[in-house]
Amino acid sequence: MIKRHRKHRIMHGVVEHNGVLYLGGHAANDISLGMKEQTLQTCAKLDEVLAECGSDKKNILSARIYLSDMSRKEEMNEAWLEWIDGDDLPSRATIGVADLGDPRRLIEIVLIAAKK
Repeated sequence: MIKRHRKHRIMHGVVEHNGVLYLGGHAANDISLGMKEQTLQTCAKLDEVLAECGSDKKNILSARIYLSDMSRKEEMNEAWLEWIDGDDLPSRATIGVADLGDPRRLIEIVLIAAKK
């Protein structure tokens, strides 16, 4: 059975199937912040979404992280490692992109996670 959560005009924020959560792209609300701060804000949003859907960051299977400035990847990594325990790291790809819809938006994260 497929369940859809957090309906938006063009998508659902999460689609659930067979105990797996597929999260759409999430980004910081305050795009005036730097890379580390936008990453931490985005991760806090992911905590909320995962909890709402019966999961948490320990159950993340895969992450795709889109950065509009790859020269700031280490700042993102620093925030990422503050957020997630080193024993619970998912598979991950970090992808450099030219545009995330606003030149001030530095990061967007897409996750796949198991339910608890």
